[in-house]
Amino acid sequence: MCEFADFIEECDRAPRLNELSEFFSTTASGEAGMPIRPPELDRRLFPVDMTFRRFSALHPLRQGPFDKHYLSSIPYRLEEECRIGSAILKYARARKGQLQLYTLGTAEGTMARVIGELGNGKIETLSCSPNVENLRSFYAYGVPPHAMFFHGPFHHLTSQRVQEDVELRKFGSGFDIILEDTTFQMYSPNRFDQIRFVSQHLKTNGLFMFVEKFRHEDAEEYRRRERQKDHSFKARFFSASDIRAKEETVLTRMDRNEVTLSEMSETLRRFFGHSFVTWNSGNFYTLVSSNSRENLDLFLSKLSPPAIPAEYVYADLPYRLYPESEARRLSGRSWTL
Repeated sequence: MCEFADFIEECDRAPRLNELSEFFSTTASGEAGMPIRPPELDRRLFPVDMTFRRFSALHPLRQGPFDKHYLSSIPYRLEEECRIGSAILKYARARKGQLQLYTLGTAEGTMARVIGELGNGKIETLSCSPNVENLRSFYAYGVPPHAMFFHGPFHHLTSQRVQEDVELRKFGSGFDIILEDTTFQMYSPNRFDQIRFVSQHLKTNGLFMFVEKFRHEDAEEYRRRERQKDHSFKARFFSASDIRAKEETVLTRMDRNEVTLSEMSETLRRFFGHSFVTWNSGNFYTLVSSNSRENLDLFLSKLSPPAIPAEYVYADLPYRLYPESEARRLSGRSWTL
Protein backbone atom coordinates (compact mmCIF):
# COMPACT_ATOMS: atom_id res chain seq x y z
CA MET A 1 0.00 0.00 0.00
CA CYS A 2 2.95 2.32 -0.56
CA GLU A 3 0.77 4.14 -3.10
CA PHE A 4 -1.35 5.42 -0.21
CA ALA A 5 1.37 5.72 2.44
CA ASP A 6 1.31 9.54 2.56
CA PHE A 7 -2.47 9.59 2.60
CA ILE A 8 -2.68 7.09 5.45
CA GLU A 9 -0.18 9.14 7.44
CA GLU A 10 -2.24 12.28 6.74
CA CYS A 11 -5.36 10.56 8.07
CA ASP A 12 -3.56 9.33 11.18
CA ARG A 13 -2.80 12.98 12.03
CA ALA A 14 -6.39 14.11 11.38
CA PRO A 15 -8.65 15.82 13.96
CA ARG A 16 -11.00 12.81 14.04
CA LEU A 17 -8.34 10.64 15.68
CA ASN A 18 -6.61 13.29 17.74
CA GLU A 19 -8.08 16.53 19.12
CA LEU A 20 -11.67 15.34 18.50
CA SER A 21 -11.15 11.81 19.82
CA GLU A 22 -12.52 12.58 23.29
CA PHE A 23 -15.72 14.07 21.84
CA PHE A 24 -16.36 10.98 19.74
CA SER A 25 -15.54 8.63 22.59
CA THR A 26 -17.76 10.26 25.22
CA THR A 27 -20.61 10.75 22.73
CA ALA A 28 -20.42 7.14 21.51
CA SER A 29 -20.53 5.90 25.10
CA GLY A 30 -23.45 8.16 26.02
CA GLU A 31 -21.44 10.00 28.67
CA ALA A 32 -21.93 13.32 26.87
CA GLY A 33 -23.78 14.85 23.95
CA MET A 34 -27.07 13.11 24.61
CA PRO A 35 -30.23 14.92 23.48
CA ILE A 36 -32.90 15.97 25.94
CA ARG A 37 -35.22 13.54 24.15
CA PRO A 38 -34.49 10.95 21.47
CA PRO A 39 -35.06 11.93 17.84
CA GLU A 40 -38.48 10.96 16.55
CA LEU A 41 -39.58 10.33 13.00
CA ASP A 42 -42.10 12.77 11.58
CA ARG A 43 -44.59 10.26 10.25
CA ARG A 44 -46.58 12.97 8.47
CA LEU A 45 -43.77 13.00 5.89
CA PHE A 46 -43.75 9.24 5.31
CA PRO A 47 -44.39 7.94 1.80
CA VAL A 48 -46.95 5.21 1.15
CA ASP A 49 -44.18 2.63 1.12
CA MET A 50 -44.19 -0.57 3.18
CA THR A 51 -40.39 -1.03 2.99
CA PHE A 52 -39.86 2.51 4.30
CA ARG A 53 -42.31 1.90 7.13
CA ARG A 54 -40.73 -1.42 8.13
CA PHE A 55 -37.27 0.14 8.07
CA SER A 56 -38.33 3.20 10.07
CA ALA A 57 -40.04 1.00 12.66
CA LEU A 58 -36.91 -1.08 13.32
CA HIS A 59 -34.27 1.67 13.09
CA PRO A 60 -35.12 3.42 16.41
CA LEU A 61 -34.97 0.04 18.18
CA ARG A 62 -31.38 -0.52 17.02
CA GLN A 63 -29.90 2.93 17.67
CA GLY A 64 -26.95 3.49 19.98
CA PRO A 65 -25.85 6.63 21.86
CA PHE A 66 -24.00 8.26 18.98
CA ASP A 67 -26.92 7.86 16.61
CA LYS A 68 -29.19 9.60 19.09
CA HIS A 69 -26.78 12.55 19.14
CA TYR A 70 -26.17 12.62 15.39
CA LEU A 71 -29.78 12.23 14.29
CA SER A 72 -30.83 15.03 16.64
CA SER A 73 -28.23 17.36 15.16
CA ILE A 74 -29.19 17.48 11.45
CA PRO A 75 -32.73 18.36 10.37
CA TYR A 76 -34.60 15.25 9.23
CA ARG A 77 -31.46 13.16 8.92
CA LEU A 78 -33.27 10.21 10.53
CA GLU A 79 -35.94 10.30 7.84
CA GLU A 80 -33.23 10.44 5.18
CA GLU A 81 -31.39 7.47 6.65
CA CYS A 82 -34.61 5.45 6.53
CA ARG A 83 -35.18 6.65 2.95
CA ILE A 84 -31.69 5.56 1.83
CA GLY A 85 -31.88 2.28 3.72
CA SER A 86 -35.24 1.29 2.28
CA ALA A 87 -34.07 2.26 -1.24
CA ILE A 88 -31.01 0.02 -0.83
CA LEU A 89 -33.27 -2.88 0.17
CA LYS A 90 -35.52 -2.35 -2.86
CA TYR A 91 -32.49 -1.96 -5.14
CA ALA A 92 -31.07 -5.25 -3.86
CA ARG A 93 -34.34 -7.06 -4.54
CA ALA A 94 -34.27 -5.80 -8.13
CA ARG A 95 -30.71 -7.07 -8.69
CA LYS A 96 -29.55 -10.62 -9.22
CA GLY A 97 -27.47 -12.29 -6.55
CA GLN A 98 -26.29 -11.02 -3.18
CA LEU A 99 -25.16 -7.41 -2.77
CA GLN A 100 -22.29 -6.13 -0.62
CA LEU A 101 -22.70 -2.82 1.26
CA TYR A 102 -19.97 -0.85 3.05
CA THR A 103 -20.92 2.05 5.31
CA LEU A 104 -17.90 3.96 6.61
CA GLY A 105 -17.94 6.32 9.51
CA THR A 106 -21.53 5.47 10.43
CA ALA A 107 -20.83 5.21 14.19
CA GLU A 108 -22.68 2.13 15.48
CA GLY A 109 -23.58 1.09 11.94
CA THR A 110 -27.30 1.15 12.73
CA MET A 111 -28.44 1.53 9.14
CA ALA A 112 -26.26 -1.38 7.99
CA ARG A 113 -27.50 -3.57 10.85
CA VAL A 114 -31.13 -2.86 9.96
CA ILE A 115 -30.48 -3.53 6.27
CA GLY A 116 -28.84 -6.85 7.13
CA GLU A 117 -31.74 -7.79 9.39
CA LEU A 118 -34.47 -6.88 6.89
CA GLY A 119 -32.59 -8.07 3.81
CA ASN A 120 -32.95 -11.77 4.67
CA GLY A 121 -29.54 -12.63 3.24
CA LYS A 122 -29.89 -10.51 0.11
CA ILE A 123 -27.33 -8.00 1.41
CA GLU A 124 -24.10 -8.47 3.40
CA THR A 125 -22.94 -5.31 5.15
CA LEU A 126 -19.73 -3.98 6.64
CA SER A 127 -19.44 -0.94 8.92
CA CYS A 128 -16.39 0.65 10.53
CA SER A 129 -15.44 3.03 13.31
CA PRO A 130 -12.27 3.64 15.32
CA ASN A 131 -14.29 3.86 18.56
CA VAL A 132 -14.60 0.75 20.69
CA GLU A 133 -17.79 2.27 22.12
CA ASN A 134 -19.38 2.01 18.68
CA LEU A 135 -18.20 -1.58 18.39
CA ARG A 136 -19.96 -2.39 21.67
CA SER A 137 -23.15 -0.70 20.50
CA PHE A 138 -23.00 -2.67 17.25
CA TYR A 139 -23.27 -5.91 19.25
CA ALA A 140 -25.56 -4.53 21.97
CA TYR A 141 -28.58 -6.32 20.48
CA GLY A 142 -26.71 -9.54 19.81
CA VAL A 143 -24.73 -10.57 16.73
CA PRO A 144 -26.62 -8.92 13.86
CA PRO A 145 -27.44 -11.13 10.87
CA HIS A 146 -25.56 -10.43 7.63
CA ALA A 147 -23.65 -7.50 9.19
CA MET A 148 -20.00 -7.10 10.22
CA PHE A 149 -18.03 -4.38 11.99
CA PHE A 150 -14.41 -3.38 11.36
CA HIS A 151 -12.97 -1.74 14.47
CA GLY A 152 -10.70 0.91 13.00
CA PRO A 153 -10.75 4.10 10.92
CA PHE A 154 -11.69 3.83 7.25
CA HIS A 155 -8.13 4.36 6.03
CA HIS A 156 -6.91 1.30 7.94
CA LEU A 157 -9.22 -0.91 5.89
CA THR A 158 -6.76 -1.45 3.06
CA SER A 159 -7.25 -3.91 0.23
CA GLN A 160 -4.45 -5.99 1.75
CA ARG A 161 -6.25 -6.06 5.11
CA VAL A 162 -9.44 -7.28 3.43
CA GLN A 163 -7.61 -10.09 1.64
CA GLU A 164 -5.64 -11.23 4.70
CA ASP A 165 -8.47 -11.17 7.26
CA VAL A 166 -10.45 -14.43 7.22
CA GLU A 167 -13.74 -12.73 8.15
CA LEU A 168 -13.31 -9.75 5.82
CA ARG A 169 -12.22 -11.87 2.87
CA LYS A 170 -15.80 -12.37 1.73
CA PHE A 171 -15.77 -8.69 0.72
CA GLY A 172 -12.61 -9.18 -1.35
CA SER A 173 -14.43 -8.87 -4.68
CA GLY A 174 -15.57 -5.36 -3.76
CA PHE A 175 -18.77 -3.63 -2.76
CA ASP A 176 -21.85 -2.91 -4.83
CA ILE A 177 -22.63 0.13 -2.67
CA ILE A 178 -20.39 2.30 -0.50
CA LEU A 179 -21.85 5.00 1.76
CA GLU A 180 -19.66 7.70 3.31
CA ASP A 181 -21.56 9.48 6.08
CA THR A 182 -20.03 12.82 7.19
CA THR A 183 -16.68 11.07 7.66
CA PHE A 184 -14.30 12.72 5.22
CA GLN A 185 -14.99 16.17 6.69
CA MET A 186 -13.61 14.97 10.03
CA TYR A 187 -10.23 14.21 8.47
CA SER A 188 -9.26 16.77 5.81
CA PRO A 189 -10.52 18.56 2.68
CA ASN A 190 -8.53 16.10 0.55
CA ARG A 191 -11.57 14.60 -1.19
CA PHE A 192 -9.54 13.34 -4.15
CA ASP A 193 -7.35 10.96 -2.16
CA GLN A 194 -10.19 10.05 0.20
CA ILE A 195 -12.40 8.96 -2.70
CA ARG A 196 -9.47 7.35 -4.52
CA PHE A 197 -8.58 5.28 -1.46
CA VAL A 198 -12.12 4.11 -0.69
CA SER A 199 -12.97 3.49 -4.35
CA GLN A 200 -10.46 0.64 -4.48
CA HIS A 201 -13.19 -1.32 -2.65
CA LEU A 202 -15.95 -0.34 -5.11
CA LYS A 203 -17.02 -2.63 -7.93
CA THR A 204 -16.72 -1.20 -11.44
CA ASN A 205 -20.48 -0.74 -11.76
CA GLY A 206 -21.03 0.10 -8.07
CA LEU A 207 -22.69 3.08 -6.41
CA PHE A 208 -20.80 5.50 -4.16
CA MET A 209 -23.02 7.61 -1.89
CA PHE A 210 -21.93 10.63 0.10
CA VAL A 211 -23.75 12.38 2.95
CA GLU A 212 -21.75 15.54 3.59
CA LYS A 213 -21.92 19.05 4.90
CA PHE A 214 -20.65 21.52 2.31
CA ARG A 215 -19.26 25.00 2.59
CA HIS A 216 -21.15 27.65 0.66
CA GLU A 217 -19.54 30.16 -1.70
CA ASP A 218 -21.51 32.80 0.19
CA ALA A 219 -20.31 32.68 3.81
CA GLU A 220 -23.37 34.52 5.10
CA GLU A 221 -25.71 32.06 3.39
CA TYR A 222 -23.81 29.21 5.06
CA ARG A 223 -24.24 30.87 8.46
CA ARG A 224 -27.93 31.56 7.81
CA ARG A 225 -28.56 27.88 7.14
CA GLU A 226 -26.60 27.00 10.28
CA ARG A 227 -28.76 29.33 12.35
CA GLN A 228 -31.87 27.73 10.88
CA LYS A 229 -30.56 24.27 11.81
CA ASP A 230 -29.66 25.31 15.35
CA HIS A 231 -32.72 27.36 16.23
CA SER A 232 -35.46 25.56 14.28
CA PHE A 233 -34.32 21.96 14.80
CA LYS A 234 -31.46 21.32 17.22
CA ALA A 235 -33.08 23.48 19.90
CA ARG A 236 -35.76 20.77 20.21
CA PHE A 237 -33.14 18.32 21.45
CA PHE A 238 -30.24 20.31 22.96
CA SER A 239 -29.89 23.30 25.26
CA ALA A 240 -28.44 26.56 23.92
CA SER A 241 -25.27 25.97 25.96
CA ASP A 242 -24.85 22.46 24.51
CA ILE A 243 -25.19 23.82 20.97
CA ARG A 244 -22.59 26.52 21.65
CA ALA A 245 -20.21 24.03 23.26
CA LYS A 246 -20.33 21.69 20.26
CA GLU A 247 -19.74 24.58 17.90
CA GLU A 248 -16.64 25.59 19.83
CA THR A 249 -15.34 22.04 20.32
CA VAL A 250 -16.16 20.30 17.06
CA LEU A 251 -17.70 22.40 14.32
CA THR A 252 -14.95 25.01 14.07
CA ARG A 253 -12.44 22.23 13.36
CA MET A 254 -14.79 20.39 11.03
CA ASP A 255 -15.49 23.55 9.02
CA ARG A 256 -11.83 23.71 7.96
CA ASN A 257 -12.18 20.30 6.31
CA GLU A 258 -15.39 20.99 4.42
CA VAL A 259 -15.40 21.65 0.68
CA THR A 260 -17.96 23.38 -1.50
CA LEU A 261 -20.43 21.43 -3.56
CA SER A 262 -18.78 22.73 -6.74
CA GLU A 263 -15.36 21.52 -5.49
CA MET A 264 -16.86 18.12 -4.75
CA SER A 265 -18.35 18.07 -8.24
CA GLU A 266 -14.96 18.73 -9.82
CA THR A 267 -13.48 15.85 -7.84
CA LEU A 268 -16.28 13.39 -8.53
CA ARG A 269 -16.16 13.90 -12.29
CA ARG A 270 -12.58 12.57 -12.21
CA PHE A 271 -13.89 9.24 -10.93
CA PHE A 272 -17.50 8.86 -12.04
CA GLY A 273 -19.43 9.41 -15.25
CA HIS A 274 -22.64 10.16 -13.37
CA SER A 275 -23.44 11.98 -10.12
CA PHE A 276 -26.77 13.16 -8.75
CA VAL A 277 -27.83 15.23 -5.75
CA THR A 278 -30.76 13.40 -4.15
CA TRP A 279 -31.33 15.19 -0.81
CA ASN A 280 -30.69 18.54 0.82
CA SER A 281 -31.09 19.85 4.36
CA GLY A 282 -29.54 23.28 4.78
CA ASN A 283 -25.79 22.79 4.25
CA PHE A 284 -26.10 18.98 4.13
CA TYR A 285 -26.55 16.99 0.92
CA THR A 286 -26.77 13.40 -0.25
CA LEU A 287 -24.92 12.58 -3.48
CA VAL A 288 -24.97 9.34 -5.49
CA SER A 289 -22.24 8.59 -8.07
CA SER A 290 -21.52 5.70 -10.41
CA ASN A 291 -19.95 4.71 -13.71
CA SER A 292 -23.04 2.61 -14.45
CA ARG A 293 -25.93 4.74 -15.65
CA GLU A 294 -28.15 1.64 -15.58
CA ASN A 295 -27.48 0.88 -11.91
CA LEU A 296 -27.73 4.53 -10.92
CA ASP A 297 -31.07 4.92 -12.69
CA LEU A 298 -32.34 1.75 -11.02
CA PHE A 299 -31.36 3.03 -7.58
CA LEU A 300 -32.91 6.45 -8.19
CA SER A 301 -36.14 4.74 -9.22
CA LYS A 302 -36.27 3.07 -5.79
CA LEU A 303 -35.87 6.32 -3.82
CA SER A 304 -39.06 7.65 -2.30
CA PRO A 305 -39.52 11.47 -2.23
CA PRO A 306 -37.39 13.28 0.40
CA ALA A 307 -39.11 13.25 3.79
CA ILE A 308 -38.26 16.78 4.89
CA PRO A 309 -40.18 20.07 5.15
CA ALA A 310 -39.64 22.38 2.18
CA GLU A 311 -38.15 25.21 4.25
CA TYR A 312 -34.95 23.20 4.81
CA VAL A 313 -34.50 22.40 1.12
CA TYR A 314 -32.49 24.73 -1.14
CA ALA A 315 -32.49 22.75 -4.39
CA ASP A 316 -34.90 21.12 -6.83
CA LEU A 317 -34.28 17.41 -6.38
CA PRO A 318 -32.97 15.19 -7.77
CA TYR A 319 -30.55 16.89 -10.17
CA ARG A 320 -27.44 15.95 -12.09
CA LEU A 321 -24.29 17.36 -10.50
CA TYR A 322 -22.43 17.77 -13.80
CA PRO A 323 -23.25 17.06 -17.45
CA GLU A 324 -22.59 13.52 -18.54
CA SER A 325 -20.78 14.68 -21.68
CA GLU A 326 -18.23 16.56 -19.56
CA ALA A 327 -17.55 13.72 -17.12
CA ARG A 328 -14.36 11.76 -17.45
CA ARG A 329 -15.44 8.14 -17.59
CA LEU A 330 -13.09 6.21 -15.37
CA SER A 331 -13.45 2.75 -13.99
CA GLY A 332 -11.45 0.20 -12.01
CA ARG A 333 -8.18 1.75 -10.82
CA SER A 334 -7.32 3.87 -13.85
CA TRP A 335 -7.54 7.18 -12.00
CA THR A 336 -5.59 10.23 -13.08
CA LEU A 337 -3.19 11.17 -10.32
